[in-house]
Amino acid sequence: MSHKTRRDFIRKASAAGSAVLGLTLSNAGAAHAAATAGAERSIPVEGAAVKPLIVTAGNALPITGTFLDEISHDIPHQNWGEAEWDRDFRHMKAIGIDTVIMIRSGYRKFITYPSEYLLGKGCYRPSVDLLDLFLRLADKHGMKFYFGLYDSGRYWDTGDLSWEIEENKYVIDEVWKNYGQKYKSFGGWYISGEISRKTKGAIDAFHSMGKQCKEVSGGLPTFISPWIDGKKAVDAASGDLTKRNSVSVQEHEKEWNEIFDGIHDVVDACAFQDGHIDYDELDAFFTVNKRLADKYGMKCWTNAESFDRDMPIRFFPIKFDKLRMKLEAAKRAGYDKAITFEFSHFMSPQSAYLQAGHLYDRYKEYFNLK
Repeated sequence: MSHKTRRDFIRKASAAGSAVLGLTLSNAGAAHAAATAGAERSIPVEGAAVKPLIVTAGNALPITGTFLDEISHDIPHQNWGEAEWDRDFRHMKAIGIDTVIMIRSGYRKFITYPSEYLLGKGCYRPSVDLLDLFLRLADKHGMKFYFGLYDSGRYWDTGDLSWEIEENKYVIDEVWKNYGQKYKSFGGWYISGEISRKTKGAIDAFHSMGKQCKEVSGGLPTFISPWIDGKKAVDAASGDLTKRNSVSVQEHEKEWNEIFDGIHDVVDACAFQDGHIDYDELDAFFTVNKRLADKYGMKCWTNAESFDRDMPIRFFPIKFDKLRMKLEAAKRAGYDKAITFEFSHFMSPQSAYLQAGHLYDRYKEYFNLK
C-alpha cells in the first residue's frame, strides 16, 4: 500500500470512527434524556397487555395538588435545578395537578429565598431563589401556588406554636411585597405549623398568621394540614410503627370542633394528613372531618400521603393500593380536594426512588390517564 493510499485509508477510517462515536454519544444522550424524563423505564414484553383491574377504576378523589418539599428535612434532597423542576411540573400537570404548595419557606437556618429578615437572624443564604423559581414555573404551567410560612423549629422544641407568630409577621409582609404582587400564580397561603390535637398556642397562632396573610393579600385563601393523632402517629426518628394510645373518633371531633371554632374566619381549608390512622378507620375519621368543615364553612381537603408509614425504613413511596384506598375514602366522604405529600419524591417518574415512577404509572392506569 502506498503512502498516499495508506493516508486515505487512515483518514476514511478515522472519519468513520468519529461518525460511530458521534452516533454512540448522540444515542447515549437521547437515552439519558428519555430516562431522566421518565419516558422509558422498562423494556416492553412482546405480547404483554395491561390486565383489567378487579376494582372499579377511577372511583376515588383524584390528586390535584402537591406540596413541594424544598427543604427536605426528613427525606433526601434530590438536588434538582430548573430543568428538572420544569420537567416535574410537566409530569404533575399530566395527571391533573393544578396546585403546588411550598411546604415551608424555611426550616430553622435553611431558607428557600434570600429573605433579608431571616438572613439578618442568622439563616444561611441559599444558592438559588427557589421561591422565585417555583412561582415562575407555576406561571408557565398555569398552576396556582400557595406559599408556606417559615418554621423556626422552636415549636418542635417547646410544643408551643405561638413561637412562630413573631418571625412570620416579617416573612408574610416581605414575601407579599417582593413576590406576591409580582406573580399571577401566587394564589394563597399555607400556615405550615403542623399539629394533631389541642396544642399550646395553636388557635391564637393560626388565627394571627391567617389574619395577616389575608389582610396583606386582599383575602387570598389560607389552609392548614394537621395530622390525626392515630395509632401510626409515632416519632419519625423512632423504630416504632404504632403506639398504644391514640385518639378516639369522639375525642378527635371534640378537640377539632374547638380549634375550628377559633380559626374558621381566617382559615379557609383544612387538609388532614391521612397516614396516621389505619385503613379501616378512614371512613369514621373522614366523616367527622367533613362534618366539622361543613359546620364552620371551611373546605375539607385530604393530604393523601404518597409515602409509606407502615415500613421500618423511612420513607419510601407507598404501595399503590394503600394510596387508592385513601383516595376512595376521601371520595366517599365528599371531600373537596386531594393534595399529596409529596409528588416529586414519591410519585414522580424522575424521582430518586425507582418505585415512584411505577406508582405514577399505576395511578395513571387507575384513572385512565394517557
